[in-house]
Amino acid sequence: MGKYFGTDGFRGEANVNLTVEHAYKVGRFLGWFYGKNHDDGKAKIVIGKDTRRSSYMFEYSLVAGLTASGADPYLLHVTTTPSVSYVVRTEDFDCGIMISASHNPYYDNGIKLINDKGEKMREDVIEQIEAYLEGDMEEPAFATRQKIGCTVDYVAGRNRYMGYLMSLAVFSFKGMRVGIDAANGSAWSLAKSIFDALGARTYVIHAEPDGTNINNNCGSTHIESLQDLVRREHLDVGFAFDGDADRCLCVDENGDIITGDHILYIYGCYMKKRDKLVGNKVVTTVMSNFGLYKAFDAAGIEYEKTAVGDKYVYECMSEKGYRIGGEQSGHIIFSKYATTGDGIITALKMMQVMMDTKKTLSQLAAPLVFFPQVLKNVRVTDKTEAQNDEAVKAAVAAVAEKLGDNGRILVRESGTEPVVRVMVEADTTEICEKYVDEVIEVISQRGYTI
Repeated sequence: MGKYFGTDGFRGEANVNLTVEHAYKVGRFLGWFYGKNHDDGKAKIVIGKDTRRSSYMFEYSLVAGLTASGADPYLLHVTTTPSVSYVVRTEDFDCGIMISASHNPYYDNGIKLINDKGEKMREDVIEQIEAYLEGDMEEPAFATRQKIGCTVDYVAGRNRYMGYLMSLAVFSFKGMRVGIDAANGSAWSLAKSIFDALGARTYVIHAEPDGTNINNNCGSTHIESLQDLVRREHLDVGFAFDGDADRCLCVDENGDIITGDHILYIYGCYMKKRDKLVGNKVVTTVMSNFGLYKAFDAAGIEYEKTAVGDKYVYECMSEKGYRIGGEQSGHIIFSKYATTGDGIITALKMMQVMMDTKKTLSQLAAPLVFFPQVLKNVRVTDKTEAQNDEAVKAAVAAVAEKLGDNGRILVRESGTEPVVRVMVEADTTEICEKYVDEVIEVISQRGYTI
């Protein structure tokens, strides 16, 4: 990770540590960098954004930088991150930009960069952008006269993406009662239309974005209101997306949460039974629950573990040809259909398993029994120093020794926030709480907490 770009793009509070000047310069660099590959100097770059108030500001800044360097920006307007990935990889674009801070509060925002294959931008390109932002390279020449870029309204690209999603459904959803929490974000204008078109009776909440209510007590990080909706309306299933709809968590017919680990288990088993599970492997991250691995063992399914971040999950899948992988948080990648996590595809695939097996989501998830887990986030002055402090490391080692084979502790830094995450899994929640608090107390005593 560099000074500006983390595991999921350049993220920060709007006009505090991610400013319009940063966005303008990112646009300037990308227009120049990709323009070099064209005889006429004109790169084609597609841009999407979520519903944050600042997303419009950053869109205009990026467009100014891109056109000033001679690139033609194509605007998808409010859309999802996976839709940008889809449009880039299926049409003739040099790269894509998504303006979103995903599940973060409305006052944060981010710039996610996607290469021409629909994947996260290569690190060598990110390093060059960082160098430009730091003033370590010359300013690109400004385009003049007919070489100045032209902005193109490209809502047609988003519509094609919606058509693609509908084409993935192999069953009609007629007779199914489905709840959707759009998080007042990108999915508000897409998800209901897709489920309605496929025949579901769709109940939607949090689909009235006002620029400041994205992820506000709603969506995949605040799933309680979707649980209430499913119970109140006696729905068959509910799906909750995050701000840019690249993740999805589910609610079963009883109103219970179905996490990303459940989704990996359910679809992994479904693929294995159909002999579609390449390498007999599912890719997880180190944050997946012990219970998932025990359930995989019982089902005869193997697995690989990566560092936290869908970027690392996809890299493993791409390198080895695996078909499914993801995170407990709901970033699920179906590599046959997408190059990034896609919340709506995840929802469609869960519907497919339910319709094909004629089982409820609770029945499909029943063999997976979670170990109690407690995860707490600690805001710190320097997450790397806090994690590498000798006293903190000693406290972590002491907890690991006490847990033995009956649990585990994991301490890691966030890739997008000034946060250290402390997670413990053990036989009881009380034991988890005790050991998490022990480590956090040491972090605080050492003076790292904000």
